[in-house]
Amino acid sequence: MSLLFRGYYAMANRGPMRAKNGYPTNAVYGFMQYFFDAIMTFEPTHVVCCWDMGAKTFRNEKFAGYKANRSEAPDDLLPQFDLVKEMIASLNVPNVGVPGYEADDVIGSISHTFAKQGAQAIILTGDHDTLQLVEENVHVAIMKKGLSNYKVYTLEALRAEKGLSPVQMIDVKGLMGDASDNYPGVKGIGEKTAIKLITKYGTIENLLSNMDDLTPGLRKKIIESLDMLHLSRELATIVCDVDHKITLDTCVWCVDVEQAREKFEEYEIHRLLNRLVEYTTNA
Repeated sequence: MSLLFRGYYAMANRGPMRAKNGYPTNAVYGFMQYFFDAIMTFEPTHVVCCWDMGAKTFRNEKFAGYKANRSEAPDDLLPQFDLVKEMIASLNVPNVGVPGYEADDVIGSISHTFAKQGAQAIILTGDHDTLQLVEENVHVAIMKKGLSNYKVYTLEALRAEKGLSPVQMIDVKGLMGDASDNYPGVKGIGEKTAIKLITKYGTIENLLSNMDDLTPGLRKKIIESLDMLHLSRELATIVCDVDHKITLDTCVWCVDVEQAREKFEEYEIHRLLNRLVEYTTNA
């Protein structure tokens, strides 16, 4: 969903885009640009597209304020939520979402399942929260500005840049919170201090066992926010055991060009259709 929003705003400077049937298509066009660029960059054998399934998840039950700061989607973006899934389905790519969970939970569960089977998974996203999912057979490709611009995180790359392991990324979020998701962590502790503490103590548990080592001011902040610290870490943790029903056989990348052509022409996304045909012909 974040890539759909990114596509929407990336195309905003081109003005309104609508098919002859009146449907807005700017977000879908932007999303499909990202999609095809990733396909041609990473050349996957299997593809799955994961989606949020509504505003409320189990995290809202744990913390009523979770993502409560998010504004409503623009009116011309709303109908494109379903349209983009139709476009993806026309490419024989499964659209996957599980009620009560976020797309990240489904992504984590699918990648974890396939990694255990020996497959190499690449998570394409703009969300740094997914760095906690990095493992030997799971890499995270963070989309940078523009097309064909990715930062791919392996275990080694994550350690080199952040100085942290994937699981430590969760503890950092527990301490610093996440303003975009609207949970506070420990009031007064930002990213720099959170990383410094987890780098030194390894885990939140070890940090709490060595509170006497901390300055009085820092110790006071943690004690006063102890419950929120634990809750924030729980909210930050991506669930990796969601029942997703996806197998390798159900997500083989195998495009029926004529089937896709019908959907792409219906919404007049001709340029991307031509790109699809060119890629399929040369693949």
